[in-house]
Amino acid sequence: MAQYEEFTIDQGSDVTITLNLVNTDGSKKNLTGYSVSGKLKRTYNSDSADTTAFTGALPAPRTDGVVTLSLTNTQTNALKAPARYVYDVEISYVDSSANTIIERILEGRAQISPSATK
Repeated sequence: MAQYEEFTIDQGSDVTITLNLVNTDGSKKNLTGYSVSGKLKRTYNSDSADTTAFTGALPAPRTDGVVTLSLTNTQTNALKAPARYVYDVEISYVDSSANTIIERILEGRAQISPSATK
């Protein structure tokens, strides 16, 4: 089950979110062979024109279980504000039978704080 988090994004700012993934026993999750993706939308049913994709990265060493998500200032400047968005983040890998296994690791809401200097 994905963890639920709410956070605030300042419109027009660069944003980086770092996640430290752990297994149920508390050890760091080995992300070797994984990829990450995440999207921010006005509503769960928003079309692609109202969707912003996070840039996801799995920095080395992947055995440390670290995921970074980022949005550029151009992306956050284009978000409507003040507004509330929904988001989720997934990691995936291809198993030995060539099946893509997807796990949602984070979901929630993001409040967009307006910028006076936009």
